[in-house]
Amino acid sequence: MSSVLPWPRRPISNVYDAAYSGVPNWDIGRPQSAFVQLADAGLVRSPVLDVGCGTGELTLYLARQGYDVLGVDLSSLAVSQAREKAHWRRIPAQFVVLDALDLAALADRGFSFRTVLDSAMFHVLGDEERDRFVRALETVVERGGLYCVLGDVRRNSDAVYGLTPAELRRRFGDGWTVVFSYEAVFERRWSSNPAHFVGLRRR
Repeated sequence: MSSVLPWPRRPISNVYDAAYSGVPNWDIGRPQSAFVQLADAGLVRSPVLDVGCGTGELTLYLARQGYDVLGVDLSSLAVSQAREKAHWRRIPAQFVVLDALDLAALADRGFSFRTVLDSAMFHVLGDEERDRFVRALETVVERGGLYCVLGDVRRNSDAVYGLTPAELRRRFGDGWTVVFSYEAVFERRWSSNPAHFVGLRRR
């Protein structure tokens, strides 16, 4: 698989490249605890897709545990840093520069996944982008596959940023079933936020 898939990146990619020129607040140097607990509970099954993987801590953690996992991010700088970590830690993890709204490109190449993990990617998408992501997700998630998302609690009902379990049920519709939903924490380098952790299974 080529490291960069051939279509224009969204302008927001430049914003994330700028963030990863330093160490962004959300890059805590380890996976979010909610996903470690998910793996410990035996709910992660290979192959795994880590959408919005950033510098790869979750992908690297799972690969070290023996999972077949692919990390994707629209920031080429973040993916470069993730590959460097994989090299120096000697972990056989794979990373691709890819906009999560274009997951169909993976399906076109024969990829499908039993588990998709989303550590704070969905909660930054715009309204139309969220629906587009759900459609893209359905191209790569196998029947019976699980999508798990951790995102900040939406503090303002008029805002788009953040998420609610009710919104996820509405956007994902009848083709998906919520299998767990609970309050969690999204950890940052200098703070933490109340979050929702939700798992949806494709019917």
